[in-house]
Amino acid sequence: MNTFFRRTLTGAWIVIFVMGGFWLHPLSFFLTGLVLLIGTQYEYYLMIRNTGVKPQMVTGIVTGITAYTISTLIASGAIQKKSFLVLIPMMLIIIVIELYRRQDKPFDSLAHTFFSVLYTAVPFSMFPFAAFSRTGLNSLLPHANIIFSPGIIIGFFILIWSNDTGAYLTGMSFGRHKLMERISPKKTWEGFIGGIIIASLVAWFLSGWLGVVDKIHWVIISLIISVAGTYGDLVESMLKRSIGVKDSGTIMPGHGGFLDRFDSAIISFPLVYLFISLVG
Repeated sequence: MNTFFRRTLTGAWIVIFVMGGFWLHPLSFFLTGLVLLIGTQYEYYLMIRNTGVKPQMVTGIVTGITAYTISTLIASGAIQKKSFLVLIPMMLIIIVIELYRRQDKPFDSLAHTFFSVLYTAVPFSMFPFAAFSRTGLNSLLPHANIIFSPGIIIGFFILIWSNDTGAYLTGMSFGRHKLMERISPKKTWEGFIGGIIIASLVAWFLSGWLGVVDKIHWVIISLIISVAGTYGDLVESMLKRSIGVKDSGTIMPGHGGFLDRFDSAIISFPLVYLFISLVG
């Protein structure tokens, strides 16, 4: 009961932080995404260091922060798209720095340094483009001279959690057939299907409130999240198994770390953003 209570309490705080941060105001939206980006990148680098490879943690995280900040400024209309060119010399600097670090496996270090940027920073850097210059669900606090709606991001996380809850409850009640036992022994096909059904129903009923895109598109988004989010969870499980750790971190009692909580988001959101870019 103590474990259940701790897990429930932590889960409530995660929901409050994510929903409140992204929904409150454009500035809190930026800061919330920044915390998630730094948290996931930091945990990734720590896990890789446990294998003996030492990626460039500081320069990698700085590159991720820069990409996210530039994305926010471009999405809000403050700067031009060509500002992304700043990332080119930053990536070259990382390569040059590796020449002076005298690591036993320098290219392993470079590979993991850059992969963290691709795996975590790039997906979170897409968040601002789904919120700025869009209309729909309003932020909780007023803001001037900025077109902004957190509807896509709020709906995105609601659907992730709906899918996770549906998959957990269905899998616990009816799960018999393993989805990918080699990677995640507890996941079942029954849970996977249950998660899809619950997320689709939630998308159908909340679509009018969330706005931004229409009802059928929200249902399609829920399907993308259910499928890609499951793969996101499996990818992180594969990472942890290859390293030999149970959780990516301990910052969230009963839930593990940032990567444990947001592994589904970083794989599924690029596909969601691609979809809304095509239909929105």
